[in-house]
Amino acid sequence: MKKSIALIAHDNFKKNLVSWVKLHSQTLSHFNLFATGTTGKRIEDEVGLPLTKFKSGPLGGDQQIGAGIAEGKIDAVIFFWDPLAPHPHDVDVKALLRIAVVYDIPMACNEQTANYIIKGLATN
Repeated sequence: MKKSIALIAHDNFKKNLVSWVKLHSQTLSHFNLFATGTTGKRIEDEVGLPLTKFKSGPLGGDQQIGAGIAEGKIDAVIFFWDPLAPHPHDVDVKALLRIAVVYDIPMACNEQTANYIIKGLATN
């Protein structure tokens, strides 16, 4: 069964995530991919990988990914979040981080950790 990865990035890190996805597109093509709305659109437009898009993070996309984790539909999260910028939906971000920990889902919040997670998932 194909594993599923959620891809999320705050505005200041969308470019970084798209670059990371491009670099790992061959490996990522073997997974079911999910993304929040704006991030997903950028990945589709700039990389061309098929994915399921949820709403934008502030409009509920973070919570939709959290629900996917709780339902057992998401196996890992790559979330390039910006810890230095204020976010109006900060409570949603914290809820997503919490649900990933509760369900023991690997979550990368930076590129180095994302590299380790993608290598680990690709070998399992």
